[in-house]
Amino acid sequence: MVVRKYAAELVGTLLLVYFAVGVATLSFGFDLAGTSPAAGVVATALAFGLVLLVLVYAIGPVSGCHVNPAVTLGVLLTGRMSPVEAVGYWVAQFAGGVLGALLLWATFVGSPDYERSVTGLGADGWGDASLIHIGMGGAFLAEIVLTALFVFAVLAMTSPAAIPAVSGVAIGLALTTVHLIGIPITGTSVNPARSLGPALVAGGSALSQVWLFIVAPLIGGAIAAAAHGRLQRPTKETPLPPPDSDR
Repeated sequence: MVVRKYAAELVGTLLLVYFAVGVATLSFGFDLAGTSPAAGVVATALAFGLVLLVLVYAIGPVSGCHVNPAVTLGVLLTGRMSPVEAVGYWVAQFAGGVLGALLLWATFVGSPDYERSVTGLGADGWGDASLIHIGMGGAFLAEIVLTALFVFAVLAMTSPAAIPAVSGVAIGLALTTVHLIGIPITGTSVNPARSLGPALVAGGSALSQVWLFIVAPLIGGAIAAAAHGRLQRPTKETPLPPPDSDR
């Protein structure tokens, strides 16, 4: 049933936020990475990539494992799913992002070292919220480019020419790669649901800046879909999410 797909997207996005954003908060909010920001960058990048890798194989057969509104937009624009189904995915993903952030906050709030206004919740940002103090324009451009690369990789690795057995590895590595460069710039969104949930819980500047991390990734997803159509020119796409007998 279609409901199973929405449930998979909600749970998948929740888990991505809880585990990967959790590592980001521990690394940079609690300073568990020590005096080396590079250690936190690598740990967080690997967390996002590895969690997504697991999710691709775990829920990919159910929903296609988008767990990202920008990916869903790319899939929609390449004609692999209907607008109605895409809207259902977006609702599930944003709900999962918010629930994952709330669960993560409920975990950390039990620590005497946690203070929401200081420790945060792994939210994205520019200016003072950026490790390199990037301006808004640079942050917007970076999120578009990084999301376009990531969504293009997802679309390419779910095309008929791809090897299904290794697609999860490639997609996970793509997310790791964009995080390695993106974390020092903006914290790396490339996923509006991943950004909105923590921003709603953290509040403050994270919430006032979250619009960029919703708009820019969606633009990047649309660019990826256009590039995929131009460069891949598939004659027949396998629907993503995959069809099932209940659909």
